[in-house]
Amino acid sequence: MERSEIIRIRDLQNQYFLSGKTLDVKHRISALKTLKVGIKRYEDELCRALQADLGKSAYESFMCEIGMVYDEISYMIRHTPKFAKERRVRTPLAQFQSRSFAKPAPLGTVLIMSPWNYPFLLTMDPLVDALAAGNTAMVKPSAYSKETSRVIQKIINACFPEDYVAVVTGGRQENQYLLDEKFDFIFFTGGTTVGKLVMQKSAEHLTPFALEMGGKSPCIVDKTANIPLAARRIVFGKFMNVGQTCVAPDYIYCHESVKEELVEALKKETIRQYTSQPLQNPDYGKIINEKHFQRLKGLIQPEKVVLGGGSNPDTLQIEPTIMDGVEWSDPVMGEEIFGPIMPILTYSSTEEAVQTLNRQPHPLAFYVFTGKKKVAEYFLSRCRFGGGCVNDTIIHIATNKLGFGGVGDSGIGSYHGKWGFDTFSHYKGIVDKKTWLDLPMRYQPYKEIYGKVLHVLFR
Repeated sequence: MERSEIIRIRDLQNQYFLSGKTLDVKHRISALKTLKVGIKRYEDELCRALQADLGKSAYESFMCEIGMVYDEISYMIRHTPKFAKERRVRTPLAQFQSRSFAKPAPLGTVLIMSPWNYPFLLTMDPLVDALAAGNTAMVKPSAYSKETSRVIQKIINACFPEDYVAVVTGGRQENQYLLDEKFDFIFFTGGTTVGKLVMQKSAEHLTPFALEMGGKSPCIVDKTANIPLAARRIVFGKFMNVGQTCVAPDYIYCHESVKEELVEALKKETIRQYTSQPLQNPDYGKIINEKHFQRLKGLIQPEKVVLGGGSNPDTLQIEPTIMDGVEWSDPVMGEEIFGPIMPILTYSSTEEAVQTLNRQPHPLAFYVFTGKKKVAEYFLSRCRFGGGCVNDTIIHIATNKLGFGGVGDSGIGSYHGKWGFDTFSHYKGIVDKKTWLDLPMRYQPYKEIYGKVLHVLFR
């Protein structure tokens, strides 16, 4: 898409927003209902696109992408009328007689940039929140997941005029064009490198933004954990979408006393879920492209592999791979894996583990398996991360009642449900002062008695 076309659409959306149409809550609800109908119309085609891009089965596509978008839409349809209301707050005595309230207002024309690993979910969820909050939106899906991006464009074109919601197709050049322009808000999901560019470009325009990134999310296995159950839930979270999940357990950090038991349980559970020939499993996906396939192959150290390690370059598939005896200096620990490789490291004490973890960049997710509440609380309170689970993995992202987002290196801001509405809104603080009473003490000439009253009011 040419720069001039992007500017044209952005300007149209600014005009649409300034018309005031999106301020009407009924308009927002109608838009959400229209989007839901449009998705249902293209659901089968969307499943085929996700299969083509990532090898996802129809079951996984619905469970982890389409179904979660339906849930977010339904939640926002039910709750947007309440979210959009003014919220009255207490007025200080010094402002008697007044009414004070926070008035939520949409930000304007927003830019949503989404990644390839969950191309539908991570495009549509922020769009739903943006529309519920009353914005217009330009959506830029990833060029890597081209089939899903194509269907996303069909859905949005069928549901909305371009001056309300539009899709920008293309790759890095289009990203650059978009970031060079002024928007009222940017919502970015993706890697740290582009995230830094978004921050830099946003600063040039003083544009507010939210960044949803990733990092090396640890999975702690305490010596009191239920090992068979932990293995089952870890394998589910790690190898879903072939490990290409921003909140997947990046590595296992287990107590040295349970390491051998855990390794055997993980091997057993991986075979149980994916069979002994996972590359023949029709429900097992593939790596997004040749570049990432070769990158992941380079992270596998054959001498440390205790399960898997095989691959098929023709289908861009890599077996679920478990590596034991991994050290912090190994290549697999030098970057976010984002693939089906599970390294296992050990610690000897909880205090040691926390100290080591806090020397790492803050991850997007954090998981701890333990049978003791105090151990869980120790990790949760002392380690810095976006969100996570106790005795499970990744399920914290599947609720509208929790905000989802990172901290530090893993992101800025959060969304889902009310958090999403707030992210795409500005709350205007308003004091509505009544006219029937006007206290004289704020006006000159100041009097000693007024000073005494002020000292009573402001204490």
